This record gives sequence, C-alpha cells and structure tokens, in this order.
Amino acid sequence: ADIRAGLAGKKRVIIKPNMVVVNRQLAATHVECLEGILECIKALYPGEIVVAESPASGSAEEGYDNYGYHRLKNDYGVKFADLDAEPFEWAHLIDERHRPAAVRYSKMLLDPEAYVISSAILKTHDRTVVTLGLKNLAVGGIIKDAGFRWGKRDAGTNDKPLAHGGHGNQGIHFNLFSLAKLRSPHLTVLDGFEAMEGNGPSAGTPVEHRVAVASADWLAADWAGVELMGFDFAKVGYLRFSAE
Repeated sequence: ADIRAGLAGKKRVIIKPNMVVVNRQLAATHVECLEGILECIKALYPGEIVVAESPASGSAEEGYDNYGYHRLKNDYGVKFADLDAEPFEWAHLIDERHRPAAVRYSKMLLDPEAYVISSAILKTHDRTVVTLGLKNLAVGGIIKDAGFRWGKRDAGTNDKPLAHGGHGNQGIHFNLFSLAKLRSPHLTVLDGFEAMEGNGPSAGTPVEHRVAVASADWLAADWAGVELMGFDFAKVGYLRFSAE
C-alpha cells in the first residue's frame, strides 16, 4: 500500500542500483534483485521505468553489460541511463574546514515527478562503516565527467570524492546527512543475498547472508541493514544524525 501511494501521480520510476565498480559482482546489485523489484513495480505502475547509475569509475554502460542488466530491457521494457551524461544541478556540501564545496548532482534523481528506488548491497565501507540505501543514492547521484576512470590521464573530474569532506573524511557523515535532506529514496531494497564484509565497498570478501530488506521508510531499511550486519546503529554517524 505504501508503494502504491508513493507511485500515485509520478511520471517515471527510477531504479538506482549500486555499481561502485563496474567489474566485480560482489560490489554490485544483482540483476535478480532488480527483477524482483520490477515484478512488484510493473504490477502497480504502467509507466516508464529507468535504471540509472553513475559508477565511481567507468561508465554505467560497462556495468550494465558486465552484470547482465540488459536482459531487463527485453523482459520488462525498462530503459537505461548514464547519469554522467544527463543534466545536473549544483548542490553544496562541506570540506574539511566546513567551507562550502559545490558538487554536480543528477537532475534526473531530483525530479519531483520521479519515484526513486535505491537498490543497494549490504556492504561494509572503509569510511562510513556501512554503505546501504541512502549512501547508494546520495553519492551515486553526484556525477563525474563522462569517460572518467581512476588512473586514466586527462580523464576529467569526478565530484564524488567531495562527499568525503576532506582527505581525512572529516565531513563525510555530515555530508551524507545533508544529501539525505536533498534526495532520499522513496523505496529502499537492500540485496543481502551475497553481502560484503571487510574492506568494502569494493574490495571486501563475500558473506552468504541470504537476506533482503525492503521499506518505503529509507531510514528504517538502513537501520535494519545495520543491525543485520552486526553493527551498532548509534556509531554510524550519518544515519544517527538522520534519526535524530
């Protein structure tokens, strides 16, 4: 009922998967998770559905190819978008001295007429303890120059690291809290079939967790994910700030 109410009057559904890297399945949302979401949404919503992403490095198209997402076009009629090639708006975060830092944020995700679904993995994170539904949308919505890849000369710029709030990550939890106010998911679906522990969000090791979490309350979903992973919610700064 919550999903049906949220979809009312929306002109588009956007599913934001988690593809921090484009070449390691353990770090990315499984296509089967997206199929589960689509089975639910297609029964409730007849309009346009778009899968949209901006990986930390590489193009969204590479990830769509490597993770088998393109079959969703044939089976469910979804469209695909590379957020790095779409229009953006300016948002402001803070740096290590709490000075404003301007970042480019996806205009597609900020569209008030879009119903936005964050589909993330249950993963540890080397800077924020965990990376779940909110962080997937918040940092994934910050874009980079098309063609950017870490280690590539003259690759352009990537605004995502500005979310860290300095080289020592001094502002990262405040920035994620701020981005939650800018754009939070209408629906969160956490894919914990094969989760990640250790050196996340991309270089960790697998955990056969075999769980899933879904909620129209993004904070409730992330809170459940934190506790399923065995962490103290009160020590995950950006989520605690949001709860308070």
